[in-house]
Amino acid sequence: MASDMRIGEVARSTGVKVATIRFYEQIGLLKKAPRTDSNRRTYEQGDVRRLRFIRHARELGFDIEAVRELILLAGHPEEPCERADEIARSRLDEVERKLARLDRLKGELSAMVEGRHGSIRECRVIEVLAGEDD
Repeated sequence: MASDMRIGEVARSTGVKVATIRFYEQIGLLKKAPRTDSNRRTYEQGDVRRLRFIRHARELGFDIEAVRELILLAGHPEEPCERADEIARSRLDEVERKLARLDRLKGELSAMVEGRHGSIRECRVIEVLAGEDD
């Protein structure tokens, strides 16, 4: 890919929407793109690599501030990995808490749909939601 890419090319190449690329520039996750004489943004391979990094981090659920910190850490490859590990551990802990909540939710929903399936008057789903299962 050429070194002077337009925003549409970068979007296709990275899987990041044009509006999101602009947003990342606005909040400083991506440096402001230089402009051509016709005022079009141009990007280089380094921008593509950074956008892929950001996209992958966001897909894993890291918030913007964690992504910002991970980008800073990535810029210092000689430094210890401890802080990056802490950030990832925090995200993993959050995912585990969400999974536990989802597991409880699944159990509650399973209990709601099991059993009798008569009229609405006898409907377990309605009873549970109305608090009549206490």
